[in-house]
Amino acid sequence: MYLLCVSLIVLVSVLMCLIVLIQNSKGGGLAAGFASSNQIMGVRKTTDFLEKATWTLAGLMVVISILAAYSLPTKEVVDSIDAQAVEAYETAAGDAELPVEE
Repeated sequence: MYLLCVSLIVLVSVLMCLIVLIQNSKGGGLAAGFASSNQIMGVRKTTDFLEKATWTLAGLMVVISILAAYSLPTKEVVDSIDAQAVEAYETAAGDAELPVEE
């Protein structure tokens, strides 16, 4: 679950970067390319769409970040995984002792 959240955060952040780069700081951006106001998505509607998309992605990133923090593996889970790995190593090695590093 945690890796899924991290992957979604990366995807959302890339999309947000692209949308922010499309926008012009003075209100032009992608909307400046339209000469007529009677287009299907006119100048104002394009700006509205980009602004709504930016706010939606920002909210989505906050929600996914909270989910990632909630699903972060705890120390007990990591310790139990480590204990299982040591036990599996010991059974695979037989009765031989684990090597000791100095």
